[in-house]
Amino acid sequence: MNGGRTIVSIAAAAALALALAPAVQAQAPPGSARGCDPDAQLARMTDAEKVGQMVMAVTEDAPDGMPSDHTRTAIQDLQIGSVITSEPRTPGLAARYANRIQDWAAGTRLGLPLLVSGDFEFGTTHNVREGTTPLPNAMGLGAARDPGLAREAAVITSAEARAMGFHWNYAPVSDVNTNPANPIIGVRSFGERTDLVAGLAEAQVRAYRAAGMIATPKHFPGHGDTEFDSHLELPAVTYDRATLESVHLPPFAGGIAAGADAIMTAHVIVKAIDPDLPATLSHKVLTGLLREQMGFRGLIVTDAMDMDAIDKHWGTRQATVMAVEAGADVIMSTGDYTAHVEAVGALADALRDGSLSRTRVDESVRRVLALKCKYKVAEHRYADPRLAEKVSGNSAFQRRALKMGLAATTLVKNEDRVLPFDPRDGKRTLVAGVVQTPVFADEIAKVAGGPVESWQAATTNPTDVEIAEAVRRAASADRVVVATYSSGKLPAGQARLVEALRATGKPVAAVAIGLPYDIASYPDVRAYIATYGTTARTQRIDLTMHKAAARVLFGEQPGGRLPVTIKGLYPFGHGLRY
Repeated sequence: MNGGRTIVSIAAAAALALALAPAVQAQAPPGSARGCDPDAQLARMTDAEKVGQMVMAVTEDAPDGMPSDHTRTAIQDLQIGSVITSEPRTPGLAARYANRIQDWAAGTRLGLPLLVSGDFEFGTTHNVREGTTPLPNAMGLGAARDPGLAREAAVITSAEARAMGFHWNYAPVSDVNTNPANPIIGVRSFGERTDLVAGLAEAQVRAYRAAGMIATPKHFPGHGDTEFDSHLELPAVTYDRATLESVHLPPFAGGIAAGADAIMTAHVIVKAIDPDLPATLSHKVLTGLLREQMGFRGLIVTDAMDMDAIDKHWGTRQATVMAVEAGADVIMSTGDYTAHVEAVGALADALRDGSLSRTRVDESVRRVLALKCKYKVAEHRYADPRLAEKVSGNSAFQRRALKMGLAATTLVKNEDRVLPFDPRDGKRTLVAGVVQTPVFADEIAKVAGGPVESWQAATTNPTDVEIAEAVRRAASADRVVVATYSSGKLPAGQARLVEALRATGKPVAAVAIGLPYDIASYPDVRAYIATYGTTARTQRIDLTMHKAAARVLFGEQPGGRLPVTIKGLYPFGHGLRY
């Protein structure tokens, strides 16, 4: 590259080695960069530069897909210290995108590099949709019950992310999903048991660190027992202190013991600690519990401050200052450019009028600078777009992902040996569903050995007219695969769809592509598979889990065991084999 850029040679070379090796290996853990001194950097900083380092801003795209001028202004005028990118479409674009914003940061007075972050819970596909390796959600890894696969998922994610110019991942999700009705965590959690979640979260933290990626257990002190989505309203949990400490805190304690360098807060009121304020704004939670009781010395980053749980109740300016007073180091600003201005301005004003002490601000800024030194961000400021394209989504990673998918796929019910279907019989298959049905049908067509037709309802709650159409199409099929999807309670129309197709007398297999609880709404179906593949908020096309489910339907061995209880039907740990 031109202009004296430092290419991500170490991370990218390691990523390429990972891509080409038959087995995934880890990189050396990060260490302090030579000549990188956080205290010396801090001593040179103005107040404006300090508060800028405490804000993580979401980027904004120009029409060409590259960062907009608003993003340049946020970096150069507001002097923000970290970003979470919008969703660049491909690995090459993501690398060029990261290089552009790093160029802008290099042009500031101090030239400090940006920490570039992403939400890569199920691999880099979470944010970079094309050309990357889709991995199972955490609940799929929980079903696989293999720390080795959880580590591989973290290393593959790190290899692709580092090659694209990312340093920081908001994972692993360390919430224990004890509430089946939880509308926002669900399959993002490893499961309902503390030991399972703690073991896999700890394994991933160690793997991320070894691969040179900042890991961020979230959402502290636990979002797994909520009944409301904090993007839309303010949840509260009412369990006692003993439950908090025995069920929800151990995964975070394990992450801290494994060396997690960052932790993300939850916009949840934990009444056993602070009955009035959500964890993000609570000194009792962030300082009293996380810092003092649990001994965490790393960086605390808030969840997105534009979520309604915070914004509707306190507003950006007040909440930003409250979060830092509570103990947060970095404010996640995911609104538009005006939200970034508000966040930086609120901190600057609070520092100026004494609402925030200089000591408190310096503590947070020092943690940000120390993290940049530890992960040698200045040395690895730039990415190589060609290498990002070569590493991301490579065939070796895809094969490993499919292995994880098969290990996760859970055969929950198989009465009268409905499954596996015979791929050599040439029979006609109808694939019916409510989301992602054509994609799933395409994967089934690759293994079915006979004609495959797909039908999808217009919404996730099929009407009686739509159900009648699905039944009409089933009349010309020899067997039916019906894919249901829920992120909470299964819509009634989907249960009626399954029952109507079952009533045709054709062999029917139901596949839950979201939460695994769907069978509780149609318990009489004779064959049922859970994939844990689709999350409530992203509804990304989970190609790996669709591939795995298709192969299991037609004879490959399912490896998963339920990481949750399906109340009244199937216990935690249940899973059948052929």
